[in-house]
Amino acid sequence: MNEDIRIHSWPCSYYLDTSKQWVSGRLSLTPVAIKFTADKTGELLVNFHLSSISEIKKESSNLIFSSLTILEKNTKHWFSSLQPSRNVVFNILEHFWREQLLSSEGAGAEAAALQSTKGKELTGLLTGSQKRLEDTAKVLHYQGEQFDNIMRGLNKIEGDMDVADRLLTELESPSWWPFSSKLWKAPLETKPKETATVSDSKNQEGIIIRIPVIITHRTDSNVKPGKLTLFASGLEISDCNSQVIHRFESKDVDDIRVHTPYEISVRQRFIGKPDTSYRLLSAKMPEAIPILEMQFSKKIQFLEDALGFVGARKSPQVDLGTSIWQAATGLLGGVVQPSSPVGGREGMDNDQVQLQKQEKISQEEAKELKQILKKLKGLALETEAELERQDEALDSITTSVDHATLNIDKQNRRIKKLT
Repeated sequence: MNEDIRIHSWPCSYYLDTSKQWVSGRLSLTPVAIKFTADKTGELLVNFHLSSISEIKKESSNLIFSSLTILEKNTKHWFSSLQPSRNVVFNILEHFWREQLLSSEGAGAEAAALQSTKGKELTGLLTGSQKRLEDTAKVLHYQGEQFDNIMRGLNKIEGDMDVADRLLTELESPSWWPFSSKLWKAPLETKPKETATVSDSKNQEGIIIRIPVIITHRTDSNVKPGKLTLFASGLEISDCNSQVIHRFESKDVDDIRVHTPYEISVRQRFIGKPDTSYRLLSAKMPEAIPILEMQFSKKIQFLEDALGFVGARKSPQVDLGTSIWQAATGLLGGVVQPSSPVGGREGMDNDQVQLQKQEKISQEEAKELKQILKKLKGLALETEAELERQDEALDSITTSVDHATLNIDKQNRRIKKLT
């Protein structure tokens, strides 16, 4: 992820201690740093890493002006006249600061694992691929349940049309026809059996991902921290106390706009009343966007500032199923039996020997990679089988719909003749 992406910027004043005066400019937030640029000179007066912050507070300067203070190492920075409001800026800065502190634990573990970089890198890549494939499987499973419900509904429609066909046949038959009672009774006994199995799927769905977010509803003046939860059937926005603010079912979402890799907006349109729209900002949003893109592929729109994120995310991972698999299995081939050579040692020059030494990983990492690869292969086969099943279900649904349409047209013509 590009660390120079500007997540947000706000007009404000900064107290310059060297000249003892307030300087107007813009406070900017990037994924890893806070910056302040003066309006008049364009000079960068403040530039420090989020991890170097020890405290963010709301304070008053000279007992009058409401200000925001950031304690960076031993230096206290004062910001005032923040727009749209101090609370908005405070909530966003605090959110990214806390998430940076949480992720710094992972950075420390990464620094400690530099001795086996290649093994850790492959493990991280494959673990991420496994998580993405598991999320895809959850969504596909839910879609499969929806297809099953559609098929049950179509079967019920077909049964109802059989009833209508028998009733029309009786209406068309002459009054002396002796089989009228049988035509009425047969289909009525089959109706109640279909209705019991349709409604369990929604309560059984699981959470795909849940991330902390900063929520804006319509106006920038109403900003508060909360959570975004993604389900296979939609998404849910809740406050810090897990009280649901709004739930969007998949069919309710009209568009999702990706403003930056860290900010999206979700909207449901209405006729005759205001749209329901929420703007969501999060340091963890890059983890949720690929899932949203998969669920709402026809409704999601990447704006100009987010297009670079799409290219950066897709280019190295387009061929995850082949490139990572080949890299991992090829590397494992040289590590599973480190005592025996991979190929003929006679034809191996010094550069190849050096490369093999650099890429050698531990037995524990090799075992972990083999386990992940085994899970990935199983998930890939299950996903492929589910996709094939859904393709067959779609063909069957299309055929049933065409058949039902023809029957409805025939019955309409028969009804016209009767009237």
